[in-house]
Amino acid sequence: MTDENLRVPGLSEDETVTVNLLLKKLREKQHHNRKRSDLYDGKSALRQVGTIIPPQYHNLGIALGWAAKGVDGLARRCNLEEMVWAGGDLESLGMQELQDSNFLLSELSQGRTDSLIHGISYLITTQGDEDEPAALVHAKDALNATGEWNNRKRRLDNLLSVTSRDRNKITGFVLYLDGVTVNADYVDGAWSVDRSEHPWHVPVEPLVYKPRSSKRMGRSRITPAAISHQYSALRELVRLEAHMDVFTIPQLILLGANDSMFKNSDGTYKASWQIALGRALALPDAVDDDGEIIEGSRADVKHIEAQSPAPHLADLNALAKLEAREYDLPDSAFALTDMANPTSADSYSASREDLIAEAEGATDDWSVPIRRTVTRALAIQNGLDEVPDDWASIDTKWRSPVYLSRAAVADAGAKQVAAAPEWVRETTVGLEVLGFTPQQIKLLLSEKDKMRGRDAALSIIAARQAEVPNGDSAGVESGANATG
Repeated sequence: MTDENLRVPGLSEDETVTVNLLLKKLREKQHHNRKRSDLYDGKSALRQVGTIIPPQYHNLGIALGWAAKGVDGLARRCNLEEMVWAGGDLESLGMQELQDSNFLLSELSQGRTDSLIHGISYLITTQGDEDEPAALVHAKDALNATGEWNNRKRRLDNLLSVTSRDRNKITGFVLYLDGVTVNADYVDGAWSVDRSEHPWHVPVEPLVYKPRSSKRMGRSRITPAAISHQYSALRELVRLEAHMDVFTIPQLILLGANDSMFKNSDGTYKASWQIALGRALALPDAVDDDGEIIEGSRADVKHIEAQSPAPHLADLNALAKLEAREYDLPDSAFALTDMANPTSADSYSASREDLIAEAEGATDDWSVPIRRTVTRALAIQNGLDEVPDDWASIDTKWRSPVYLSRAAVADAGAKQVAAAPEWVRETTVGLEVLGFTPQQIKLLLSEKDKMRGRDAALSIIAARQAEVPNGDSAGVESGANATG
């Protein structure tokens, strides 16, 4: 991204100032955000360890997936199961259409992952064109979007979303302002600007991870400490690679040998790997002019044992455990040895208590922006200019961050339902407590309705048969067949 200011014909002076202010913010955070993206994607390889290790080991491009494991270890415990509405029917608002047309759950999941990587991501809601869904929801990462947060209004005053680049030069962006969206694209050597008005203020919600009063835009899960441990481990892996090539081969000191043993038949020197991996070494004796062996001049071989890589592995193991602590993950997620595998449900939960607490805190912070995004998208989809007041009870429903077996869930749920009133067992909530999935609950309720319909039909038939004199049910059946 170049440092020059962007001048786009068609933008007002205030809009130009806002665009360049936000571009400056993107540039300032670019190194920080790019570094964490590369660590997550496994693109951040260590190129130099020092002057002792040969250059070829610097160029191996050894990488570690610790950053991705740390991010995904939390992200996979923060699963949005569905949106719920205690005061109404979401299906009547077209919730299924919104989910399917936008791949909504996947889009929200991507936004949460970007939030963990960079500390913040953005959910943008817009109206679709003719050949697009009625309402569009897009997640944008901090590498390509930034805005100004208003602490008093608890919303963004603006947002710049970069949509295209050419050789690190911006060729397209969208500027979201209060009630106005400005699209700008550089096409055929000229800028084209299109603006549209809407009633949604700035239709963007930030997904923030670990915000605090001095850092409203959150912090990355890939902390400086985690980066330090990962780079230390990368250096150790390079040293281990060099050790396995050099020091695991037994060393031989040849006393009294000449250089002829290191040459090929044509007089050229053998490759170093041929000498190192050779199993039989022919050592010529020193002879006099008469061909007699000179006494005491026979070549001698001194053998030095290969060096163990254990110190490197021990260091790598210690760094892995430090990384596990930083990400609130169990040692078994990173370490190679010396970690305990929990054997009971209680010990399993205890080993992940910090991670579970972290997941619950993250979902609490993400719930409000997701709720705002979904209700705004539903309003746009239904042709409304504002979100109705009675939609305030629309909320997020997160899957539990604690992994439990179906048997354990069913057992705990049965005990809860048994202590509740009888009618609770037939409700959706009661079935959820018993461990049934949403799909199973829908099928169960559908089957129940079918059974109720069959019972009602049988009751009607029985009542009509009872009305026939002398119980002439056959006449009823034949009459029904005749008119059927």
